[in-house]
Amino acid sequence: MKVGEKIKSLRLEKKYSISELSEKAKVSKSYLSYIERGIQENPSLQVLSRLADNLDTTVEYLMGQNNTNAFMKPVDEEWAGLVDEAIKNGISKEDFAYYLDFMKFTSRNKQDKQ
Repeated sequence: MKVGEKIKSLRLEKKYSISELSEKAKVSKSYLSYIERGIQENPSLQVLSRLADNLDTTVEYLMGQNNTNAFMKPVDEEWAGLVDEAIKNGISKEDFAYYLDFMKFTSRNKQDKQ
């Protein structure tokens, strides 16, 4: 199933009209329609992230990445320290989630090109 098909399926499951989802996710109705119909096949990570949030799913799911555990490795002390430092410097959970989505997105694109 392609990205647009998944978005449309989840939108219908939540009983959102295309107008409702576009408003909630701050994506133009025409752009969302293009995504759902497969005309726009590569929406930005930012758009996917907003859509995923409003559809109670993940960017990984929308992109067809089934193995999200590939990114889950034991956290060593150095990583924990970096996260603590980021929190002390004011990074929000939303910012952190956005950066994480970005890293997963770029990792997937690298895998697709190989």
